[in-house]
Amino acid sequence: MATQRASSSTSKSCSEEDEKIVTSSTSPRWKHDVFLSFYGKDTRKNFTDHLYVDLKQKGILVFKDSETLKRGEFISKELLKAIRESIYAIIIISKNYASSKWCLMELAAIVEWAKKTELTILPIFYHVNPSDVRNLTGSFEKAFAAHKSNLKVGVKKMQKWKNAFREVGNIVGWALHDRYESALIHEISGNISHKLNCRFSRHDYEKFVAINSRVEEMLNLIDMESNDVRFIGIHGMGGVGKTTLAEIIYDRISCQFEGSSFISCIREESRVRGLASLQKKLLSMIMQEEIHIWDHHQGIKVIRSMLRNKKVFIVLDDVDSEKQLMALSGSHDWFGPGSRVIITCRDSHLLRTHQVNDICKVEQLETTEALQLFSLSAFKQTHPRENYKDLSMDFVNYAQGLPLALKVLGSFLFGRTINAWKSARDQLDTIPKTEIMNILQISFEGLEDLQKGLFLDLACLFQGQWLADNIFLQTLESFGYYPCVNIDVLIDNSLVSISNGMLFMHDLLQKMGQEIVRRECLEEPGRRSRLCRHENVFHVLKNNTGTDAIEGIVLDFCPETNDRFNTKAFSKMRKLRFLKIHHSPTIEWCGDPFEFMPTYEYLRFLDWVGYPWKSLPSSFQLKNLTVLSMPCSRIKRLWKGLMVLDNLKYIDLSYSRNLIEIPDLTGAPNLEKIFLPGCRSLCKNVQD
Repeated sequence: MATQRASSSTSKSCSEEDEKIVTSSTSPRWKHDVFLSFYGKDTRKNFTDHLYVDLKQKGILVFKDSETLKRGEFISKELLKAIRESIYAIIIISKNYASSKWCLMELAAIVEWAKKTELTILPIFYHVNPSDVRNLTGSFEKAFAAHKSNLKVGVKKMQKWKNAFREVGNIVGWALHDRYESALIHEISGNISHKLNCRFSRHDYEKFVAINSRVEEMLNLIDMESNDVRFIGIHGMGGVGKTTLAEIIYDRISCQFEGSSFISCIREESRVRGLASLQKKLLSMIMQEEIHIWDHHQGIKVIRSMLRNKKVFIVLDDVDSEKQLMALSGSHDWFGPGSRVIITCRDSHLLRTHQVNDICKVEQLETTEALQLFSLSAFKQTHPRENYKDLSMDFVNYAQGLPLALKVLGSFLFGRTINAWKSARDQLDTIPKTEIMNILQISFEGLEDLQKGLFLDLACLFQGQWLADNIFLQTLESFGYYPCVNIDVLIDNSLVSISNGMLFMHDLLQKMGQEIVRRECLEEPGRRSRLCRHENVFHVLKNNTGTDAIEGIVLDFCPETNDRFNTKAFSKMRKLRFLKIHHSPTIEWCGDPFEFMPTYEYLRFLDWVGYPWKSLPSSFQLKNLTVLSMPCSRIKRLWKGLMVLDNLKYIDLSYSRNLIEIPDLTGAPNLEKIFLPGCRSLCKNVQD
């Protein structure tokens, strides 16, 4: 829908009353997004009220005069001030609008101000014909005739009202005839919200996808009409768009405060330049003069002293420690009434610790939204070209809704041939895009060593998702990870999530973890801590290149192969603690790997589906094992005699059809579960 400002025609200077209120020629500091002009008896309690509520729900600041506002022969200072502090003026022209001289005075003031400034007029023709407004016909002709007979209305004033009325009638707006009011209101408020975002964004707003709903959510949390001090957190994984959202909000509302400051890259800047430098930047931006800070302790005192009575808007971007927050926004009472502080952070626990009022969680894009964003970067349009559709979906699925990845990949592929696209897709499976990985890795680098090990295990050994039950937690506990607290840390940092009892990791985070392990030794997989790609496992087992660096191996659902595996490769894996194999009938083992393992001190988790031998080697001691899982195996018996297994919690031998007996398990006092369904040859039962 097209809109326009009132046309600029020659007009006389403001009245003496107006001159007292005219602002200076400097840039305006808007207080309202929208000024509503309407005739109360026609629409105050129906259409106008519904529109007002919908605009407010979208975080739009609206001025609507009260029924008790003092009326007179001249427009009030309060109304003139509100008009001049607004960006848009919505004029709801109803049947009896022109019958009110106060409405006409208000209308004339709006049109006059729009000619001089950037005020934009948006008319709504409420059950009236726009041509009647332009031509002063119908009910409007009668209304102006009535005013003409009023001796208090002079010729000049009457002409001014008519000219203003005609000008508004010539502006393209919204007409309500047979439309549902709710649909029209939704269209109007959505249109204005989008215009406001475009108007103030430092970005090319048209290239954003699914941003309007996020902006609305943030504006509602900010609650500009509240006079309290509010801290709002923006939380989400790296590359999801936290900083961009904060920038849009800052551009949108910062002009409504006495002072504002956007401090970016705090995590990096605090390490390089120190906290005092950030405090100086914050104060200098707000006070519009250079403020000297010598150390951050002094800076805290200066911030509290200078800002405690000032309404300010502050954005603290990419915060990763409580020390940073305490130096820049220690508590709500540092700032004057109506102040707002936005904090972007990957760690939701840090935000809660700092007692933010609300947290906005930025989620990944849905598939259709992701395809649109990818296409904007790859094709400079909102959809892929016809012969690139399937390939585009491959990259969209790879990015899993992460805006950073979608934009980086799309920009890289722009203008390239289909063959280049295919080659890039295949390369991503082996070598992820460095620019994406570097952003994601920031969250990982902020973890403690124990948490890093847990994350890498989840990414490489548990393959990104797992049922978060007791067995899973006990396995992690056996590795010394203290999972009940450290999984919470990973969740707080948006590195994993839990839903319906399942632990999930975003595909790109999983690839990032696997890439970190790959970089441990680029040339030789046998010198890496975790092996989870079948080609790397094949390389180590075929070439006998195992070392004591290897802590975990996953060989799950591997492709068919005629390779012979050298089980002596296990002899050098002295620190192996996790082994998961899904046996393939095409794999030929040169002996039982367990015969060659030098020690069993570290092995905690053993899961071998389809184990092809009749029993475990007699030399194979499992004293520290927590999980023993060998479903669908060819085992007849596990071992003979008594074995001390103090840490064993779980045994699964289901569908091992050759199993004829269960060994003495009195040496496993902490055993909690044993699964034996489908063991049809079993002739001895386990006693409770």
